[in-house]
Amino acid sequence: MFPITKEDTCCILEYKGETMEKLKLVISEKEIRIKIEELAEAISQDYAGKKPVFIGVLKGAFIFLADLVRKVSLEGLEIDFVRLASYGLSDTTSGEVKIIKDIELDLENKDVLVIEDIIDTGITLDFFLKHLEKYKPNSVKVCCLIDKPQRREIEVPIHYRGFYIREGFLVGYGLDFAEKYRQLPEVYEIVKE
Repeated sequence: MFPITKEDTCCILEYKGETMEKLKLVISEKEIRIKIEELAEAISQDYAGKKPVFIGVLKGAFIFLADLVRKVSLEGLEIDFVRLASYGLSDTTSGEVKIIKDIELDLENKDVLVIEDIIDTGITLDFFLKHLEKYKPNSVKVCCLIDKPQRREIEVPIHYRGFYIREGFLVGYGLDFAEKYRQLPEVYEIVKE
């Protein structure tokens, strides 16, 4: 049964014949699509006449970034990726952030928009924003699909926010648990029994 609807309060999701954890639908594909269009419009207006650099935080933000840039109306925008590690194969951050893949573009005097899938504790994003300072960008803003402040340890700026979700371990639409579920087109909460 894939995909499920919001009418299904909870179900065991079966995908391509593989039974997975118990998942509850939190954000539908349609809701994501509408929100991306709203974010893209706001970003297009705010960066009109500029050539920003969008930096996607891998791996989680790759689907969100791909959908977002296709809706943004900006000529000459550039895209780069950074890969940061703080979770590993666990559902809780280690508190230590490592750069696995750094930025490759020249950011000096450019307007940078960091694209995140989810902002949870704030530790990873805070680390990355401080790291960006050495590149001397003109400006740095943050766009996230999901703001989940339940476990926030460090307050970080969020300029463009898709959804505000208080709690729960979320998967799908790029979000993973031990590298599973990224491919799901919607966002689900893993339900603990």
